[in-house]
Amino acid sequence: MAGGQRLFVKITRDSLPQVKDKYPFLYLERGRLEIDDSSIKWIDSTNNVVPLPVATLNALLLGPGTSITHDAVKTATAANCSVCWVGEDSLLFYAAGFLPTADTRNLKQQIELAADPEKSLEVARRMFARRFPDADLAGKNLKEMMGMEGHRVRALYQGKAEEYQVGWKGRKFVPGKFETSDITNQVLTASNAALYGILCSAVHSMGYSPHIGFIHSGSPLPFIYDLADLYKERLCIDLAFSLTRDMAGRYNKHKVSEAFRERVIEMDLLAKLAEDIAEVLGVGRARGRRK
Repeated sequence: MAGGQRLFVKITRDSLPQVKDKYPFLYLERGRLEIDDSSIKWIDSTNNVVPLPVATLNALLLGPGTSITHDAVKTATAANCSVCWVGEDSLLFYAAGFLPTADTRNLKQQIELAADPEKSLEVARRMFARRFPDADLAGKNLKEMMGMEGHRVRALYQGKAEEYQVGWKGRKFVPGKFETSDITNQVLTASNAALYGILCSAVHSMGYSPHIGFIHSGSPLPFIYDLADLYKERLCIDLAFSLTRDMAGRYNKHKVSEAFRERVIEMDLLAKLAEDIAEVLGVGRARGRRK
């Protein structure tokens, strides 16, 4: 990974945030969360022990090789800190623990907007306006805007194929048969999944629901797919065609993962996401959970 950068910083005594700071989430891997004098402590693979001020955190993201005791879960919940289980560097999202006492203001706003047909359409228009900054979307319905997006994406695929001189026969993905796709489609599938994992973790930590969307429907994570379309051109589509050229016919998952992380860090996606959600929903800056 270039410069040794990570999406999430490994926690040590030196990197742990002070109580005065507010952090949306911390990522942990290869260690154990236990209770010590009614507070949570992190014991990493080298037996380094770090107390965690969970009252200042919105979420703990538990990566590979982590375990957590029952009492640690109870303590995190009492502090209004959610727990999510993710893949390495949160590139895959597996599950989340929901807090019975969590602040639901962001969720209520999201539900109210989605339940009102006119407000929901306005949110969708703001999302599409990111991809069509020069188009007049006033008066267009969701079907019309989705049709415009379909044409844009197909033209984008073809344009990137010509730019990188890569053969392209269309987007193809068969669940459970990753290896049967061509290299470009394999990179698209892998980078899309990684993007969904990051977005799921962040959306949960900010108190929104991945299940309440404004454009997509009939899928488990419509809000995640709505948001992902704001970032796919740079993080997934351009990446897929550029790596297809560079990998010369041999898929390399480590190269894909490294290149994807570099682009996410370069974009500063985690900081950008909170601002973008607030803007497309037409509300104030996204609020983190509070006690």
